[in-house]
Order: sequence, then C-alpha cells, then structure tokens
Amino acid sequence: MFTACTKKDDKDNQAQPAQQTGDEKDTENDNTSTDDSAETAVTNNLVIYSPHKADMINPIVKEFQETTGIKVDVVAAGTGELLKRVESESNNPLGDVMWGGGAESLNAFKEYFAPYESEEAKAINTVFIDREKTWTGTSPLPMVIMYNKKLVKPEDVPTSWGDLLDEKWTGKIAYADPTRSGSSFTILATMLTAYKAEGDDGWEFINNFYKNLDGKLTSGSSGVYKGVADGEYAVGLTLEKAAMEYINAGAEVGMVYPSEGTSSAPDAIAVIKGAKNEVNAKKFLEFVLTAKTQKFVLDHFASRPVRDDVEMGDNLIKMSEIKLVDYDLQWVSDNKDNIVKKWKDIVIGKY
Repeated sequence: MFTACTKKDDKDNQAQPAQQTGDEKDTENDNTSTDDSAETAVTNNLVIYSPHKADMINPIVKEFQETTGIKVDVVAAGTGELLKRVESESNNPLGDVMWGGGAESLNAFKEYFAPYESEEAKAINTVFIDREKTWTGTSPLPMVIMYNKKLVKPEDVPTSWGDLLDEKWTGKIAYADPTRSGSSFTILATMLTAYKAEGDDGWEFINNFYKNLDGKLTSGSSGVYKGVADGEYAVGLTLEKAAMEYINAGAEVGMVYPSEGTSSAPDAIAVIKGAKNEVNAKKFLEFVLTAKTQKFVLDHFASRPVRDDVEMGDNLIKMSEIKLVDYDLQWVSDNKDNIVKKWKDIVIGKY
C-alpha cells in the first residue's frame, strides 16, 4: 500500500519523499470544479508538494491512502523551491496540492492556487483562512530562539532578537538561508517588523545580525534545530514546533519567545490551480484539516491546531501568553521579492 523512499535533502525542513506510483484512472466525472463551471475528471492519483519532514508526511499520507484508496506521490523540498516549481509549471501543473509553507509565502504565489473553501472551515478561526480562499492555515507557527543547554549557561540565554547581536554569539548562531527556507524568511520578516523603527525600516538591525552570523547559513531549516541539538551551534532561530519536538524527546535544549515579540503566521495548505487531480487534492486538504489529523500532529509533532475544537495539551503555553509583533502578512507577501533582494544585497556586501 505504501512505500517511503529516503534520500538526503538539504532543503527546508529536510523532508524526504514518500512515494507511491500508479497509472490507474477512473473515467467518471466529478460534478464540481474550482469555479463550479466545468466538470473535473476523477482520478486515482495525487501529487503532493510539501516542505514537511518525512516523519510527519509519511503517517498522514499512509492513513490517507488506506482510507481513500488514492495513490500518492510526494515531492519533498524547501518551501521556496516548491513555490517556484508551482510557478514554472503553471501552464502544465505537475503537482496537485501544496501542503506546508508559511501563509505569507503561499500568499505571495496565490495566483497559482485555486480558491476553495474547506468543509472544515466552520471549526477554524477566520484569521487562519485567506479572504479569497486560496489557502487555509493548518497550524500557527510561533518563531523562537532555540539554545543548547550544554553550551549556553542559564544566565547567558538570549531572551530577545537584540541579544543575538552580542559578540559572544558571533559564528554560533544557526540560521537558515531565507531565500530557500520558508520559516527562515518568516523570521527575517519578523525581525524586520520588530526593529522597523530602529533604523532603515529594520534593515540596519538585519545587517548587524548578518554580520554576527560570521558568514554561516544552513541550507535548510533542519540544519538549525539539528545543529543546535547536536552542539554544532549554541543558539538557533527556528519554529516552535521544531524546538518542542526535541524538548519533548528529552534533548538538552531550550527555547525562548523573544521579548520584543515574535510572529505566528500559520503553516498553510492550498490546491494548485489547474491540478490534474483536483478532486483528490481537495479530499487531501479536507483530510489534513480534520480534528483527527489536527490532534495527531499536535500530539506527535507539537504542531498547534487551527481548529477551535482541538484542545491543547500542557506542553505548550497559550497563544495569549506569547508576545507578538504587529506582523502584516499581506505586506510581507506583497514585498517578499524586495525583502529577499535586500537580504541578498547584505550577503554580497552591497548594503
């Protein structure tokens, strides 16, 4: 029923392909399409693009396959790479659904996604759903500072973004390349927001932050939390859920919500416009948003639910207790290209 091919991938979150192939087709037609104006062929296949880690992808895809009988291929890579792929394939989509990646990243590419309102939307706060219904949030993603308890004394734990500019952290900070990692891009935009009044709309802070990285960037998000947990770096900037997985597993790591405030833009899912297996893409979107799947990812991957009817455990603090910056998701997505360009300018010394 299900096989997982594991190969190394240095992209965002180090997801590894879970692959299943099949050529069977069902020639019946579904009575709906994205705009309800044409019929969409029902198939027995689905191609998922996802930056999620393999240990999260595999059990959910396996359950979906066994429940529906639909055969699934997973293309696993970084958020940025997959979105560029969706864009380049827009005249002939090879993927059906984008599962994962920050909402602001998907929002920047929303012209390539088909509007669709989930049947589960009634249980989801509207703040997690795009107004045009091109994407639906699957999990709020607070960004945190993760640290190695063996390398960082309790009195030295950085409690703010600003603490990361201290020279004692020079070359000891794990941070993924934001041109490739969706979560790292969100962190970049979060720091910009936190320091937008401190000089050049926050870019002065970002320039100083980059200098303290001492030229070190990980190629993907997993390089951050793995690097901190393994002691390669003292501190790292990452997703709450990534740090919590290590904490729950008993690793000698801790995490901090920066005192200036952090962001909590949701991870999201979207149906690719013109998808060859559109009906199945919608079925998978519905499956991911069910209470059962939301509870599963909360219990196993410390991934906060977007549903109001899924209770939080005691291992995560309430969102109301986390200080947030005034993160403008629309502004970030509208200005993504400019933000990336300025970051590249800093890296090559043009700033």
